[in-house]
Amino acid sequence: MKVFQYILDKVEKEKMHMTLLDPDKQQPSEAGKMALMAVEAGSDAIMIGGSTGVEQGNLDETVREIKKSVDVPTILFPAGAHTISKYADAIYFMSILNSENVKNIVGEQRKASLVIKKMGIQTIPMGYLIVEPGMTVGRVGEASLIPRESPRIAVEYALAGQYLGMGLIYLEAGSGAPAPVPKEMIRSVKAEIDIPLVVGGGIRSGSDARQVAEAGADVVVTGTIVEMDKSLSVLHDIVESIKSVGKMQ
Repeated sequence: MKVFQYILDKVEKEKMHMTLLDPDKQQPSEAGKMALMAVEAGSDAIMIGGSTGVEQGNLDETVREIKKSVDVPTILFPAGAHTISKYADAIYFMSILNSENVKNIVGEQRKASLVIKKMGIQTIPMGYLIVEPGMTVGRVGEASLIPRESPRIAVEYALAGQYLGMGLIYLEAGSGAPAPVPKEMIRSVKAEIDIPLVVGGGIRSGSDARQVAEAGADVVVTGTIVEMDKSLSVLHDIVESIKSVGKMQ
């Protein structure tokens, strides 16, 4: 399966939901069970990664357990060149465009490039933008956080990413953020770019998800809610809310 094409084809027809699982938060076998429940709730893909604490052995085993459990794409969401698994279907080859450290813009990507090629992992070029409050990923990514009241800055970064050849733009409020990326920022970015827009962080309910999707997100990502609600009843509501927006448009 060509994962990037899968995403492009999906967003032509409907809004997408992806579940993010952090290998550092549970055992691989548990991650496999959580992925299965997420797909049963309607998730279109499983993202795998975390900002801190991810170890190679645990990452590999987590990806393998997830792939045994589900048949949707598995996509690495890497914290750096040290968090790559040959067992994943694809990897977000992403640049933190608003990082203050060049290693997060192109340095880690340079170190990872030959490894990825040798492993044969599909790459999905992504411009990654961290919005206030940023949480752990903002700190680890050494980001100059985009102010919540400054959608123009997000638009400028996003359009620059598109012009640099990125295939996706990701607006990230940070895992566990108290609120999602502002609706006005999502609307402003979506109005100016011609590539799919991914939004994550701070989405805890169907209402949150619906507002993010209605504002223009093509792909909505949730992760923390999976760890908090192991029955995934809330996730089911989130996915239904996202998909309902797609049906209305």
